[in-house]
Amino acid sequence: ANTMACVSEAIGLALPYSAGAPAPYESRDAYARAAGVQVMELLKLGLRPRDIVTRKSLENAARVVAATGGSTNAGLHLPAIAHEAGIDFDLHEVVKVFRETPYLADLKPGGRFVAKDMYEAGGVPMLMKTLLDGGYLHGDCITVTGKTIAENLADVAFDTDQEVMRPYTNPLSPTGGVVGLKGSLAPQGAIVKIAGMTGLQFRGPARCFDCEEECFAAVQARQYTEGEVLVIRYEGPRGGPGMREMLSTTAALYGQGTGGKMALVTDGRFSGGTRGFCIGHVGPEAAVGGPIALVKDGDIIAIDAAAGTIELEVPEDEMARRRAEWKPRPSDFQSGALWKYAQLVGDAEKGAVTHPGGAAETRCYADI
Repeated sequence: ANTMACVSEAIGLALPYSAGAPAPYESRDAYARAAGVQVMELLKLGLRPRDIVTRKSLENAARVVAATGGSTNAGLHLPAIAHEAGIDFDLHEVVKVFRETPYLADLKPGGRFVAKDMYEAGGVPMLMKTLLDGGYLHGDCITVTGKTIAENLADVAFDTDQEVMRPYTNPLSPTGGVVGLKGSLAPQGAIVKIAGMTGLQFRGPARCFDCEEECFAAVQARQYTEGEVLVIRYEGPRGGPGMREMLSTTAALYGQGTGGKMALVTDGRFSGGTRGFCIGHVGPEAAVGGPIALVKDGDIIAIDAAAGTIELEVPEDEMARRRAEWKPRPSDFQSGALWKYAQLVGDAEKGAVTHPGGAAETRCYADI
């Protein structure tokens, strides 16, 4: 939630400073009133969300996610927002921006501070100011203030006395806190949060589970070996259905003190509070017969976050044999809204969307 709050400011859809204020703060009331006043002004100006959400503003949002070491969920939400606006901006383009952005905000779970500290140190505008100074942002993007990013940030000064955020000249690391992976296990890509991690490579044998509950039960019973790669599959957009977050298993592993000694790979998602080698959004997902569906216990999986690769070390002829034998796993949801969702939803790399998007519109809803 903190990540997407930052995105709302970075993309230009929220008033400066408004997204970072903690919920109990009285300033929330003032921001709510200011937002209502500004909505009326935007109606007068004829400035619409699709005037604000552009490819450039989406890149700005991705920059802020990377600079804060934000949630991997941004790799799903940003493509979905882009799709709604009729813009092609998929997971691969998001992680390309991540890789080219310095990691600046020392935030938990990998760092020392929380979102409240960042707000009080200067908030999203101060972070954006140093990114703009470094040439990482498109300053000409229009925002809900009716002004551009550069105009909004003109009077913002970077406070060198605080420790929560660093200037672009002195990053925590030259690459963003979230990176993309691609390889034989994830031809459509995957994503991992590396903020605060020291080792960026992992290689080990797979232990496979066909839902999170199975994996969680095994972890609770300590039915695993350190150095393994736990694979949780059939949790993707179609397979879940819904692509839920693998919260219980990661929490249990760290509670047992083995979180840093394991890797976890899934076609589902992870929370922004996840740390360690937790790779999500693996695509194609298991429900459509992606490589993750063909992994067997003991198969070696090699992950290199520095190189951006995730490989299943199984010969292609063996993979072809497994592919020929694979059969879809029956869903527990054979009617109702979840069944309907599973029929409509697309791949995670495109945002797991359920309709053709803005590019297919012949008439804009805002004009009706």
